[in-house]
Amino acid sequence: MSQTSAIPLPLFPLRTVLLPGVPLPLHIFEPRYRQLTVDLMTGTVPEKRFGVVALTPSATVEVTSLDQLHPIGCTAVLRQASRLPDGRFDIVTVGERRFRLLDLDCVAAPYLMGTVAWVPDTPPTILGQPPATDTVGSLAAAARAAYRRYCESAWRRGDWVEPDEDVDVAALAHLLSTDCLLPLEDRQRILEETRPLHRLRLVTRLISREAGILATLRAVPAPPAELNQQAIEN
Repeated sequence: MSQTSAIPLPLFPLRTVLLPGVPLPLHIFEPRYRQLTVDLMTGTVPEKRFGVVALTPSATVEVTSLDQLHPIGCTAVLRQASRLPDGRFDIVTVGERRFRLLDLDCVAAPYLMGTVAWVPDTPPTILGQPPATDTVGSLAAAARAAYRRYCESAWRRGDWVEPDEDVDVAALAHLLSTDCLLPLEDRQRILEETRPLHRLRLVTRLISREAGILATLRAVPAPPAELNQQAIEN
């Protein structure tokens, strides 16, 4: 499929930003998204894929126009689904590909449908040239150091796991953001950044800022599992 092809995609608007490669558990209770889950499970929706797109701050409950959603979202692929006795679902998804939202259709299906185009990364360069290996390594090391400072301040050791050393530089920034409680606007900036090295620098700055705030306040957030559950249910 061409990277610029416009394709239909079921949408799940949320007050959170999904990043590629990052897991997202969801508790499904609305009837329209119960139906979407059934369609994902039965193959009615191809490849068990739907789009997660963040609501804008001024968005009302019912999404009817593009200006209620951020323009860039991320596909989620269904990995696990458990149906509860009352018809709700607990599902686990993982972020896959970034897309640009081109159009909305509120009537073609029980749930929101969008027309989207893929948004690929640009090849990593510095001044138009492929980056030197040691430059990439230095950027990755700085980002990992910021991540460790944050997590050691915020979480118990068993609550976070640093990404493997062999993770590709294009994926590293997304994975380092997983355990850090960044505001929605910051996570959206990370999602929209298509230059891998710029994205890594951005994540380093944002995580370092948050680590500094934690150190200044001498406070830590609630455990990650609690915060994830709040994001899912709100």
